[in-house]
Amino acid sequence: MSGTAPVTVRGVEIHKGLLTPEDQTRLVEEIRAVVRAAPLFSPETRWGKTMSVRMTSAGRYGWYSDRRGYRYEPQHPSGVDWPPIPGGALAVWQAVAGAERLPDCCLVNFYEEGARMGLHQDRDEADFAWPVVSISLGDDARFRIGGTERGGSTSSVWLQSGDVAVMGGEARLAYHGIDKLRTGSSTLLPKGGRINLTLRVVD
Repeated sequence: MSGTAPVTVRGVEIHKGLLTPEDQTRLVEEIRAVVRAAPLFSPETRWGKTMSVRMTSAGRYGWYSDRRGYRYEPQHPSGVDWPPIPGGALAVWQAVAGAERLPDCCLVNFYEEGARMGLHQDRDEADFAWPVVSISLGDDARFRIGGTERGGSTSSVWLQSGDVAVMGGEARLAYHGIDKLRTGSSTLLPKGGRINLTLRVVD
């Protein structure tokens, strides 16, 4: 991992290029093993709309959504336990958040061309004192960051493969989302697209 100083956007620390190309390749292979054990699926929102992003998880818990709402579950929809969080992802957490407490969940989001994630808060966790750590792999994505209340102005930053965003402190509950991909901007994934790993303390 590289040691460049982070850039701060609305309280979110953006570590540009924290993962070297070699780090990224190794982490993608670890993610492939996660997906083999717990295949990607397309969750529904509580309003019954299928999300454009496919996802799975690793760790003690996995994030899940259906008409019952947003929540963490101890098992994949198939009934199998979630696989362990990849070592490469844990190394990133320790580098930017420390080793005092390791994450309980690594949410894996896969964005294909046209996929996006609307503005939302990450607030299904029990303790907001711990940050949310987000790792970008693959195609560039425009990351939009707002305030802690819905509405109002937002700021945007393009996240590239190897970038890591840390949402902590006052930015822990900031509204955020992905509203555009720059298709073909990375060669990390043979068929294109973007993988986003989001590490969270749940309990």
